[in-house]
Amino acid sequence: MKDFISAHINFKFYSVLWVPIIIFLLMWPLSVFLPVSLSYETGPLETLQLVFLTIAFALALKAKVNKTFFNSMAMVIMILFLREINCGRTIFFPVPGEPNGFYSWHDIKYGWLAHPLYGLYMAITAIYFLKHKLFITLWNYVKQIKFPYWHMLFIFIGMIVGILSEHSIKNPILEEMGELLFYTSLTGIIYLYGYHKDFEMNSN
Repeated sequence: MKDFISAHINFKFYSVLWVPIIIFLLMWPLSVFLPVSLSYETGPLETLQLVFLTIAFALALKAKVNKTFFNSMAMVIMILFLREINCGRTIFFPVPGEPNGFYSWHDIKYGWLAHPLYGLYMAITAIYFLKHKLFITLWNYVKQIKFPYWHMLFIFIGMIVGILSEHSIKNPILEEMGELLFYTSLTGIIYLYGYHKDFEMNSN
């Protein structure tokens, strides 16, 4: 086990880790003191999530190495982005005078197309990944490069907090903070694997 950890886990602290750390430290106190309205769709917390997803998307597209692989990662990030805005419903179809209220797709002309098109895009993303055999590239990353431990840990914490906050704890602020922790950690991972020398993959 010790040899496995030594061979596959990177415990170094990188500067991009500061953002997830700050969010992690603020997560619990803000979930107690912030008004629930800040967790509304298109509110400050979700807007901040979209900012980091946009940064992650841009980093993936501009990566200088393994372009095809990072293009597929950009496509995955777009799936997350569309999920956050419910394929545009929470941006373009608010109910006037109703805070955090939005028309359902069945109330919108041609709204029934939203979910099929979203599913089609996810299918295209999967086909792109498989067509270019990017699972081989992913496996090479796993074999050659150590995982950034702290970023992976914060991704896991963000996922758990988000799920528990939505289904058990019922704290919208904590749920949004968990998602924000996930997205900022993911952005850091995209940066490390796409730009940092410690995460360069051998061409052999």
